[in-house]
Amino acid sequence: MRVTGDLALVKKLNKSIVLDTIRRNGPLSRTDVSERTGLNKATVSNLTLELLEQKLVEETGLGESSGGRKPLMLLFNGAAGCVIGIELGVTLVKAALTDLTGGILAERSAPLAGQDPEAALAVVRETVKPLLEAMPDTPHGLVGIGIGVPGMVDESGLILYAPNLGWEGVDLRSRLEETFGVPVVVDNEANVGAAGEREYGAGRHVRHLVYVSAGMGLGSGMIIDGQLYKGAWGYAGETGHMSIESDGRLCSCGSRGCWELYASERAYAYVSEAGSTPLPASTTSELAAHARSGDAAVLDLYREIGRRLGIGITNLVNGFNPEKIVVGGPLTEAKEWIEPAMLDTIAERALPYHRRELAVSFSELGSRSAVLGAAHLAVSQFLGRVRVSL
Repeated sequence: MRVTGDLALVKKLNKSIVLDTIRRNGPLSRTDVSERTGLNKATVSNLTLELLEQKLVEETGLGESSGGRKPLMLLFNGAAGCVIGIELGVTLVKAALTDLTGGILAERSAPLAGQDPEAALAVVRETVKPLLEAMPDTPHGLVGIGIGVPGMVDESGLILYAPNLGWEGVDLRSRLEETFGVPVVVDNEANVGAAGEREYGAGRHVRHLVYVSAGMGLGSGMIIDGQLYKGAWGYAGETGHMSIESDGRLCSCGSRGCWELYASERAYAYVSEAGSTPLPASTTSELAAHARSGDAAVLDLYREIGRRLGIGITNLVNGFNPEKIVVGGPLTEAKEWIEPAMLDTIAERALPYHRRELAVSFSELGSRSAVLGAAHLAVSQFLGRVRVSL
C-alpha cells in the first residue's frame, strides 16, 4: 500500500510538472514537453491524454516538423474554469472574475461601511454575487476563490491580526467556503499583490522581488529566489510597522513611528489635522485631481509621502538586496507626484552596490495587483501544484 501511495505522488508531481510546463511555455509538442521536463515520451503522452480528457490542455494544430510528421501542439486551456480574486481593503472590497490565465471577465467593487467581520462578509457576498451571475459556462465552473486581507494570516487561512480593521482571530476562509462551496485561499494582501505582479505584471521573470502595497496601510510581499517568502510562521512582510521615527506618531498596532503612518493614505488625516488648512479631499483619486490642477498643499503632501516611501524602501533594499522593487496599491494613482522624491531618496540613501542593478517601478497592474494575485493563488490551488521539500 505504501508503494502505491508513493507512485501516486510521483504521478501527481509529474502531471503537475507537465501541466505547468505547457501553461508557461505553450504551444509545445509532446516531444518539446519531454525535452523540457526530462520525462520520457511515453510518460508525457499518458499524462497529456489525461490533461486533454480533463479539458485543461487542448491541441491547437500542427507545429513544425523536424523530419517526420508534423506534431500536434499543446496549449493550456485557460477557459477550462473560472476563479474569483478578492481584495478586502480597509474601506473597499474589490473582486474580479477571471479565467485560469488571469484574463478578467468581470469586476465589481463596493465600499466597506463598517469593519465588523459580519458586515464585511456581507459586503463580500454582495460583491461576488453579480460575478457568479456573469460566469460563463466552462468545463470546471468556479474552481476557487482567493482573497487578500490587510493583516497577518496563518497557514490555515486564519486572520490572526489585522490592526487597520480591528480584527483578531477571524476565520474568514471557513466562512467563505461555507458560503460559496469552493476552496478558498486567504493571504496577506501584499503577498497576493506580489504574486499578481510576479505572474502578470512588472515582476515577470524576476526571482528576487519586493512588492510594496501602498494604500490605507503599507505592507510588503517578498519573493526570494522565485518563492514567496513568508517567514518562520507565515507572518513576514509587515513592513508598514517598521519604525522610521523612534519617537514618532502612535500607531494602531501599539508602536510608534510606523512607516505606514507617514507613507500611506493614513498620512492624509494627519496632515489635515496638523496643518493650518485642511486638505481639499480625503481620497487619493480626489487628491490626485487637485494635484493635477497645481494645488500646492497636495503637491507638498505627495512629495513628502514620496520621500518617506523612499526611506522605507531603502531599508528593504539594504536588507534584502532585491532585483526589483514594485510599488502598487491605491497610491499608484498619485505616482506622477510621488515618484521623483521617492527615487531621489533611494538614490541618496541606498548602499551603492545594492542599488547598482536595482530596478524600481510602480505596478503595471495598478490597483489590480491584489485581486489578480488572489485569483492566481486560487488557480494554483486548483491546478494542484506539488512542492517537494527535502
